[in-house]
Amino acid sequence: MTVSVAEENYTSTRNACKLCSPLGACLVLRGIEGCIPLIHGSQGCSTYIRRYGISHFREPLDIASSNFVESTAIFGGRENLFTALDNVTRSYKPEAIGITSTCLAETIGEDVPMYLRQYLASREKGGRDTKGLAPVLFYASTPSYKGTHMDGFHEAILAAVSALAGFGERVPVKTDRINLVSNFVSAEDLRELHSILQSFGVPYTLLPDYSESLDGGTWETYQKLPEGGTKIADIGRMGEAAGTVYLGIPPGKKDAGKWLEENCGVPLFRRELPIGIENNDAFFSSLSEISGKPVPDLWERQRSRLIDAYIDGHKYVNGKRAVIYGEEDFVAALAAFLDEIGVVPVIAATGASNPGFKAHIQGALKNTRRDVEILDDADFVTILAHARELAPDFILGHSKGLYLSRELGIPLIRCGFPVHDRIGGQRILHLGYRGTLNLFDLICNSLMEAKQNQFDKGYTYL
Repeated sequence: MTVSVAEENYTSTRNACKLCSPLGACLVLRGIEGCIPLIHGSQGCSTYIRRYGISHFREPLDIASSNFVESTAIFGGRENLFTALDNVTRSYKPEAIGITSTCLAETIGEDVPMYLRQYLASREKGGRDTKGLAPVLFYASTPSYKGTHMDGFHEAILAAVSALAGFGERVPVKTDRINLVSNFVSAEDLRELHSILQSFGVPYTLLPDYSESLDGGTWETYQKLPEGGTKIADIGRMGEAAGTVYLGIPPGKKDAGKWLEENCGVPLFRRELPIGIENNDAFFSSLSEISGKPVPDLWERQRSRLIDAYIDGHKYVNGKRAVIYGEEDFVAALAAFLDEIGVVPVIAATGASNPGFKAHIQGALKNTRRDVEILDDADFVTILAHARELAPDFILGHSKGLYLSRELGIPLIRCGFPVHDRIGGQRILHLGYRGTLNLFDLICNSLMEAKQNQFDKGYTYL
């Protein structure tokens, strides 16, 4: 179906359906144990990212900055970066510092890799005031004008793996270790992935892992670097693994999975986010193949319970129409899940500019592909214009879709990132058979509530 939307004379993005590239990178860096992100750019960039992260995770989120000012934009930021590295090393005593760039730094042509080589040379000669501390440094190029927060997310993973997982002078020793490179998911999802990996009984590396560092317990005294995160030593072992499962499909660039395959000979298994039965089956099959072990009975029982729930709730969801939006990989997985339960995803939208997004979504759909409007490089104004003509029943996505919910008068079922206007966004479970069941229950109950609210007296039974 092609929707006719009146052309408007504007070219700017209005109410963007994406976030900035360094934000994704910083989330990865906070998912590495003892690592502090350092943004090479203005203080406003780090403040914006802290604000978004804190309102979703409800946890403090320290992010350092090299603090560009007007003169830095003219004369360059090398000295600012050196000072920031010294200060962060002394103050935080980190095991690693992950440096990310910003639009301004990239626009004026900052050669950060060269700066880091100069800094390390000076540090080795004792020319830096770091009290003998020597954290690992690595760099991810993340200007927002080249992509979204997901580009920064994948780039930071690649930067960490390529800096830490190479063999160097070591003789490679292959093991039965599993690498699982996660996606931009919730802290609860990461805990679920831990449970799944542990059930196979083999060593593993889950990267990134902010399940504790951004969703931990309370403290008596402030922790600058909270406990938790993927251990740097475990990242160093990723080149020894029997295989890498990479969740999500990075858009046409070299990523950490490909790097490990090319440089360390680690077989790569790309899989969609495990939402829905089919995607979960493929994910568990990959873990079974790498480990050489059958899928544990626990997950077979969870799968059976999910199928039973599909049967129980079928009458409430079949034939309903939904709007979904967010990161490309997340939208593709949601589209496959909705298609699986009989919901027509009439709009599948992302803020990323990717000509391959349409084919990605179409490949995820088995039943309703002709009825879907697939929008890349979209903003919420555009999504709303299309949605008005398609009569959706509900919206599935993060908090910024409240705008659509209010305008269309239909429920918003919150998932993904960011969830600013509810408590527990970091604890929404999306992945695995259990996460799929959680999403299915949320959808059924939201539709049932919307139906009850249509009538003054409502219904006790639906």
